[in-house]
Amino acid sequence: MTNTIVAPDAVAPTPAPSDVVLRARGLNVSFPRGGERHQVVHDVSFELRRGECLAIVGESGSGKSVTARTLVGLTGAGAHIDADELTLGDQNLAQTSEKQWRGLRGRRIGFILQDALVSLDPLRPVGAEIEEALKLHGWGRHADRRRKAVELLDAVGVPQPEQRAKQRPDELSGGLRQRALIASALALDPEIIIADEPTTALDVTVQAQVLALLADTKRRGVSQILISHDLSVVAELADQIAVMTDGRIVEVGTADQVLGDPQHPYTRRLIAAVPGPHSRGTRLSDVTPVVAQRDPHHDDSDAGPVLQASGLVKRFPRPDGSVATAVDDVSFTLERGQTLGIVGESGSGKSTTAHMALALTAPDAGEVTLLGRAWSRVSERKRCTRRRRISVVYQDPLSSFDPRWNAERILLDALTTNTPRGERRRRVRELVQQVGLTDAVLQRFPLTLSGGQRQRIAIARALAPSPQILVLDEAVSALDVSVQAQILDLLDDLKQQLGLSYLFISHDLGVISHVSDEVLVMKDGRVVEHGSVEQIFTAPAHEYTAQLVGATSNVERQHPESSPISTPA
Repeated sequence: MTNTIVAPDAVAPTPAPSDVVLRARGLNVSFPRGGERHQVVHDVSFELRRGECLAIVGESGSGKSVTARTLVGLTGAGAHIDADELTLGDQNLAQTSEKQWRGLRGRRIGFILQDALVSLDPLRPVGAEIEEALKLHGWGRHADRRRKAVELLDAVGVPQPEQRAKQRPDELSGGLRQRALIASALALDPEIIIADEPTTALDVTVQAQVLALLADTKRRGVSQILISHDLSVVAELADQIAVMTDGRIVEVGTADQVLGDPQHPYTRRLIAAVPGPHSRGTRLSDVTPVVAQRDPHHDDSDAGPVLQASGLVKRFPRPDGSVATAVDDVSFTLERGQTLGIVGESGSGKSTTAHMALALTAPDAGEVTLLGRAWSRVSERKRCTRRRRISVVYQDPLSSFDPRWNAERILLDALTTNTPRGERRRRVRELVQQVGLTDAVLQRFPLTLSGGQRQRIAIARALAPSPQILVLDEAVSALDVSVQAQILDLLDDLKQQLGLSYLFISHDLGVISHVSDEVLVMKDGRVVEHGSVEQIFTAPAHEYTAQLVGATSNVERQHPESSPISTPA
């Protein structure tokens, strides 16, 4: 049995009423803006049946999260909702009061938010959070609720549930926090679970565990609506996929239909933008390649590697006085003009390794050499003249920008002050052109830029001193798939045209397999496997690497040869 989802212009047979748990027909949502109303959801229709999963896929601003929140009465202040039909069983959701919504949320519809660290109360244990969901609906006595919270944590696979129930969110890993949110949503056995980006920013294996948990919930008869910007995430779980853009459903069908034979150009672009072994050597987006001029003073004539690490060790003290080893005997070599990918889950030591490569963290043992000369074992005074040879791009540029500075000042600040002012302004204009932006962006502030524009400015800032090495620490992990594709294409253009070498840090094996020449796999601070990208992804030698590879995007695994998508040249 499959969901029947009715696209705006489609006509579908009417299923048996007992099968349909949630129905939306002609749903429109608008918000006030400048004295007028701005419509963000247009004529959306679908039907969800018992025990099945509908995935609504789209990028930021597509309207998918607004649709999800409307289904639980959390659309937001000033929202105007209009629908030909919006029903949960025999309940008319379009005419539901806030008091009635409080009775429905949790009991009949569970809601799982994206960011567990923000969504959970940081001041109380996660067990108390689950107990609160039960208490709001008058479920049991205090002792019963406490016991139920532990049972729920155990049911969603949280180890040592009694101990974990007493811990605050900041004491739990991302995966455990997300499981606690799912436990809270399942507390009252709702008919429907709505999960809004429940796996975004999670490591690939944790992501797979959360999806497996949702799949188990579905097998127990709970209907689900999964909201995501990533087609690969929903491929295994969804019975039907509805693709949204600009507030409209543009394509709908089974997972096999949408992924294997996409009909709408937007769906084709989304699938084509997913990086992986299949996309190596090709462009992921249809954005025109940038043209970057190499610095005339750039010298790549020296023979040998550009960056080497030997036996790196880094330890950090714990609050209880013990010592944690974050990096343990890590060695690597980055060759000129190549990309070395370092992959691993949160806590694997990859970012600490990157900080030691940048000489921002001193190793407790081992050393780093830059362009054949000592780097980590010399004073900062001796390093400062060579700092410009290596730059870094982080995951979240917004947190590393001064919000009071516009893009021009951010870039001017990255240039040496002994350069004449006119020359510095010329260089700033050249930098924004190199990253595919126009001069118009220079007067804008970080908060007014899109995620893709901010990351391009972050790359431009890293390029300002004309480095030979870029360290990219989760530089694309927070981006929508099509924006990520554009940034990956940009990085490849810059690498080829400027002769750059990349140390590329990521937990996403799809990205690593697309960009890397060599791959270093880290777990618990150690290198468990190191080899060419072909070796790592076709014949992984270590069990952990095989586990990571097995948990990656299944779009290609499902349709490795039959996909009709041709990647733009």
